[in-house]
Amino acid sequence: MTQLTRRAVLAGAAAATALGPLAARSPARAAAPLAGKQAPGWYRYKVGSIEITAVTDGAFANPLTDTFIRNVKKDEVNKTLEAMHLEKDKVVVPYTPIVVNTGSKLVVIDTGLGAARYEQSKGTVGQFHTNLAAAGIDAKAVDTVVISHFHGDHINGLLTADDKPAFPNAEIMVPAGEWKFWNDDGEASKAVGNALVDGNFKNVKRVFGALGNKVTQYVAGKEVAPGITSLATHGHTPGHVSHIVSSGNAKVMVQADVTNVPLFVQNPGWFIQFDMDGAAAEATRRKFYDMLVAEKMLVQGFHYPFPSVGYVEKAGSGYRVMPVPWNPTI
Repeated sequence: MTQLTRRAVLAGAAAATALGPLAARSPARAAAPLAGKQAPGWYRYKVGSIEITAVTDGAFANPLTDTFIRNVKKDEVNKTLEAMHLEKDKVVVPYTPIVVNTGSKLVVIDTGLGAARYEQSKGTVGQFHTNLAAAGIDAKAVDTVVISHFHGDHINGLLTADDKPAFPNAEIMVPAGEWKFWNDDGEASKAVGNALVDGNFKNVKRVFGALGNKVTQYVAGKEVAPGITSLATHGHTPGHVSHIVSSGNAKVMVQADVTNVPLFVQNPGWFIQFDMDGAAAEATRRKFYDMLVAEKMLVQGFHYPFPSVGYVEKAGSGYRVMPVPWNPTI
């Protein structure tokens, strides 16, 4: 073990002084320029014979306003953030759609914030299509796009920056409950004055209108593609659906927005402002996570830190996410 003593320090300083003229004659080396950007964001793993590619859409730092979490005071949230070694006064939310290659079908589950947002944010978010291409996946080769619910970070990537179909050859599958709710003029009229919900009604009409409303509705509890089964997880939105990808004895739960970031896994009774029915969302979370814990099932979280895959275990009155170690091979 190295012992740092006063004598050793003084001896080192004397040696450096003696080398001064020699050091001065050493050739100068230019500093390496800062890269200023990350590598493309995608990660692959296997579920049985199925290959899953998690593709980041980026991450956005949301300011922690008094209403960002509706039923908890900001001071309490900040204390929890600090305990989790996270910055105060903001909640950084990642976005991670996935691609499921079943061998016979190429299926995308959710689509991120879209290419238009990529341009607006200067690449901070809306990265899904850029990273999809970097992962060697052609959007034109996608057979099916499965949507979990109709919030913009899940449907906006259905369109290009100029409002053309981003997956021109894919069948677009949407939850029947979501389609019914967000296309109900009576429900839309109730949302006037609520900026978040009213804005979402308008965005749903914009996105699906640009697609000519050409969608296939599906109900929870049914297989939507080979190896992919839907599961009702209502609360965050009225028709919110998660998906189980299975092959042989292997499974992964693709949870969409059952919770947002792990802050809400730890605190399932906290209602983020995007939860449309907080009480129903909490009931769903507890039932959902109790099932994952009991079955020791892998979970892919849309808003978990990239690559967004891990296991959930019980922790006090809540839960915690145990990330799966990065695997350099598939």
